Amino acid sequence: MDTHPTNLGNESVDDPTALDLEHPLPFDHYNVNDALPQPLSTHGDEDPNLEPYEGMEFDSEQAARIFYNSYARRIGFSTRVSVYQRSRRDGSIICRQIVCSREGFRRNAGQHKSKRQRTVTRVGCKAQITVKKQTSGKWAVSKLVKEHNHELVPPDKVHCLRSHRHVSGPARSLIDTLQAAGMGPSGVMSVLIKESGGINNVGFTKVDCQNYMSSSRQRTLGSGGQVVFDYFKRMQTEDPAFFCAVQGDFGNSTGNIFWADAHSRMNYNHFGDTVTFDTTYRTNRYRVPFAPFTGWNHHGQPVLFGCALLLNESESSFVWLFRTWLAAMSGRHPVSITTDQDRIIRAAVAQVFPETRHRFCKWNVFREAQERLSDVYHSHPTFEAEFQRCINLTEAVDEFESCWESLLIRYNLRDNEWLQSMYNARQHWVPIYLCDTFFGEMSITQRSDSMNSYFDGYINASTNAQNLIKQYEKAVLSRYEKEVKADYDTLNNAPALRTPSPMEKQAANLYTKKIFIKFQEELVETLAYPATAIDDTGLEVMYRVAKFGEDHTSYFVKFDVFRKKASCSCQMFEFCGIICKHVLSVFRVANVLTLPSHYILKRWTRNAKSGVEVAACTVELPSNTQESYAARYDNLCLEVMKLVEEGTESIHIFNVTMDALHEAAQKVAFAKKHDSAVIKNCSSNSGLQLPSGSKDAEKKIQELSLELEAASRRCEGYRTKLLAVMKDMEEQKLKISVKVQNVRLILKD
Repeated sequence: MDTHPTNLGNESVDDPTALDLEHPLPFDHYNVNDALPQPLSTHGDEDPNLEPYEGMEFDSEQAARIFYNSYARRIGFSTRVSVYQRSRRDGSIICRQIVCSREGFRRNAGQHKSKRQRTVTRVGCKAQITVKKQTSGKWAVSKLVKEHNHELVPPDKVHCLRSHRHVSGPARSLIDTLQAAGMGPSGVMSVLIKESGGINNVGFTKVDCQNYMSSSRQRTLGSGGQVVFDYFKRMQTEDPAFFCAVQGDFGNSTGNIFWADAHSRMNYNHFGDTVTFDTTYRTNRYRVPFAPFTGWNHHGQPVLFGCALLLNESESSFVWLFRTWLAAMSGRHPVSITTDQDRIIRAAVAQVFPETRHRFCKWNVFREAQERLSDVYHSHPTFEAEFQRCINLTEAVDEFESCWESLLIRYNLRDNEWLQSMYNARQHWVPIYLCDTFFGEMSITQRSDSMNSYFDGYINASTNAQNLIKQYEKAVLSRYEKEVKADYDTLNNAPALRTPSPMEKQAANLYTKKIFIKFQEELVETLAYPATAIDDTGLEVMYRVAKFGEDHTSYFVKFDVFRKKASCSCQMFEFCGIICKHVLSVFRVANVLTLPSHYILKRWTRNAKSGVEVAACTVELPSNTQESYAARYDNLCLEVMKLVEEGTESIHIFNVTMDALHEAAQKVAFAKKHDSAVIKNCSSNSGLQLPSGSKDAEKKIQELSLELEAASRRCEGYRTKLLAVMKDMEEQKLKISVKVQNVRLILKD
């Protein structure tokens, strides 16, 4: 990195050519209270250190800030960000200092001394942590001072410190409900104290509650609202498939706002099997209540499905938002959805997505645990690591249950109401209970600092409504460029094969680069995981798979011999969509040389976006002309794209498709010219109403459609036979290769 050496301890630098050192906003203005950080251990797979140390690594600067603030809460002091250093090459921050809030001394006000005597809070404390960005992209602790020159705050008072005070999402929902019922700040705080089990567990003071209640009465976008609405109007002109909806008055909204461009809606058609509704703003003091719907694309990168501005957080508002989003996504429900664990959001999800598997963001649960169990965290430094291990590293339900029970006994927490409530909801957030459902993550215990990653570095606590759209567009463009780069790398940089397996070669040609690397890791590890048949009924074989020397940890794979289907007790394929090492070990024993088609998810392949999957039913909002037009446009695009995809499979099907399109074009032209009433009824009728004179054309199109369907079935049969022949050829090639190797060895002898 191209930088100049700079003394981070100075508040000003005389050298005009040196990098700028700035004192940014106070620590609590940043989004640092959102989720439990995960420092990267420099010692392999060891448990994360509860104490900071020089050399400790983090995924990002934000993760370092969150960790140090978490550490400060346990110890009993408040933090704030101090100076930082920028790179001369690109202006990005490459070094950050985080200090005790009592660092330094108050400056002498001189003649402008305030009449009001302010409390002395700065006492020159030297405690601090400095993190620097490494060439690897990680952030490492380069300087650490632990000693304080003042008394630390006891656990029952730590919630009063500024960097640890914030009105959490669940608290906001409860305050809104109580305020709507006419309750004042004192009454609201009494309820919060009772619900939380004590004032030290509330997480903020009565003043914070009063400030929130005051701001909620006038929660609007302010002058920045016009910027947002101008963007909507421009996009509706430029993009016919742009979707937006406002709950309440469009000109002066106090409800919710949702929008999704054509790219987001098409993304959902390809990757909408799992969705995250990210409400990070609720725990981070964001200036704008910005909540995106996101997922994962075929490169494992975050992908956008639409955005919302939540100016009202009632249950009915969340229901409206989810239904509106679902309508924009053609009514197709996702397989799984991840949100925070707020009671109101849970109720809205259950109402709108009754068949969708609902998961709570695990790291939001850990963040709330820090607040609810602050006294335990402080008095028992080992609790945090054991709690995380119990949640993340248990590999069976019985193991988790035993570990949880052990924790309750060891730390005397059997009567803790919050832990009991989270245990009752364990199927919604503990990984071992969720691994039978697809969530699109690369591992069941995938560790992230928060739900949000799509807008990292673009939208944060300092973003206001005035520059929201500008930052939003920058983020979308940046993500698009990263996807294009990943596409290029996949197509032009062939991965290095590490085995002679035809399955590896097959996967290299099918998967994107990142997904193939994950698959390759699993395939290579099969060499250390022998599979032993323990039960054979002829039709099904049960295998026991364990790593060499680790027989105490075994996995069981049930293998259907004829259908070549296997189910593993680890359930990695169900959760990640990538086949696990245990099943691959069984395939090696059973001489399955190539991946069966049912183990290749199209969403992870290079051709993930080559076709369009049309929803079984399409939902259209009749309340707004623009929204209805956008939905009609989108539905027609999907149908035509599907026809194009199928119509190019052979010259015969191509000719049939062209004839059908010509007939359809004549039909539409006739309707536009002779029957304007048909167009007026398009939004409410499922099909086009035609005059009787076009019945022959209707019959002709039906005949052609049947012929097209029959041709498609024939092509599918040919494709199946061709794949079988290719598979036989691969097997014969492998057998011949083995024979050649044997002959060579014999000749050498």
